Amino acid sequence: MLRLEHVTKRYGAFTAVDDLSLSLAPGRILGFVGPNGAGKTTTMKMICGLVRPTTGRIHVGGHDIARSPLRAKAQMGYVPDRPHLHGRLTALEQMYFVGGLYGLEPNLVETRSRSLLELFGLAAKIHHLVETYSHGMKQRLVMASVLLHAPKLLVVDEPMVGLDPMGARLLKDVLRAQAAEGMAVLLSTHTLDVADEVCDEIAVIHHGHLIAHGSPQSLRKRAGIEGARLETVFLQLTEEADSSAAR
Repeated sequence: MLRLEHVTKRYGAFTAVDDLSLSLAPGRILGFVGPNGAGKTTTMKMICGLVRPTTGRIHVGGHDIARSPLRAKAQMGYVPDRPHLHGRLTALEQMYFVGGLYGLEPNLVETRSRSLLELFGLAAKIHHLVETYSHGMKQRLVMASVLLHAPKLLVVDEPMVGLDPMGARLLKDVLRAQAAEGMAVLLSTHTLDVADEVCDEIAVIHHGHLIAHGSPQSLRKRAGIEGARLETVFLQLTEEADSSAAR
């Protein structure tokens, strides 16, 4: 569903992402983890067509994001780390606004909107202005709106920020359910316990380089610390990468 081929992004003399190749199949959840400044958000913006790679190619559902951007973007949903909502719209109006962007029929928008808003616990506030929502409610509304057009690829950057435990549990359950129905999910998170719990595979990026990719258990085996928390594995892998780079 998603394929990156030797993707590099440079800003002048600085290389944010360096020769990154990665793939994600339908029905899989890939945790994309790395320290601050590792290149995660830049990579996700390139996948979504917001930033052009310096070199390399990105395919979404078989469509090159540079050559067929509309076809590629029609198959994906993107939740940035700081999503924007129109505060003077109601939740239902926000859903209609998003539905219009994707050219969805009004009857379909109405049906799916009410179903998704109920799923995310917002049915009682469907006609309330978004500006009256708490941060956690806005996060849930963003997720509902992103799922409205039933994307085949979901790209999510730090979705757990600001969610209470109940909201976080709901989101994890929704991501698993969507993957079970065939959606591919790319999930960037600093909460490694969440990645360990939810993700089928983990990709670790450090200084723009992909330094590890595999199931949580395979990464533990590679680090030689089976049974350890993923946080411990992550720290060891990044420290090893730093040591190798310093030699």
